[in-house]
Amino acid sequence: MPGPALPALIVSESERRELEQLVKRPSTPQQLALRAQIILRASQGDSQGQIARELGIGEQMSRCWRRCWQALQTCELPVSERLADAPRPGAPATFTLEQITQLYALACAPPEHSGRPISHWTPPELADELVKQGVVARISGRHVRRLLAEAELKPYQSPYWLHPPRPGLCHQSPRHLPGLRTSGCAGRTWGDDLQS
Repeated sequence: MPGPALPALIVSESERRELEQLVKRPSTPQQLALRAQIILRASQGDSQGQIARELGIGEQMSRCWRRCWQALQTCELPVSERLADAPRPGAPATFTLEQITQLYALACAPPEHSGRPISHWTPPELADELVKQGVVARISGRHVRRLLAEAELKPYQSPYWLHPPRPGLCHQSPRHLPGLRTSGCAGRTWGDDLQS
């Protein structure tokens, strides 16, 4: 058996306008638009069951956002902040954006610039170099690999090292190079422009 009907939420005209704008704006995240609809319908006196059926949600969700709105109504928070998710528990970010950017810059530079006698970077080598340069106090190679994967950087799979330049290629005749166009080269010897 349903409980007693809850009184309509009290929403000021300015709050109502903001809620309606959130619902109508195409750039509003869907979760905020849904929450705004819940509050608007609750302010019109709709029951939790009606709101849940019309919006395709559970009554518990409708009840939850109604309570949140009432609890935060005394605070002078903007409407969008009242409808936002609460901060999630957990540790704060370990590395700053500047430190991550320095990692990307280091990964894109040849290892020889850092005095490393290697042909290409590996995540453990990058981690060691970041600590050595004082960018971070400590970082694992595994975390470096994750950060590089997020940025889609793969210095350890550089195509340059998979196909290094072949010495003497510039001085070969064009007929040895498949698919090379030679039109417009009349009167010039192959490789003249490369020699000084």
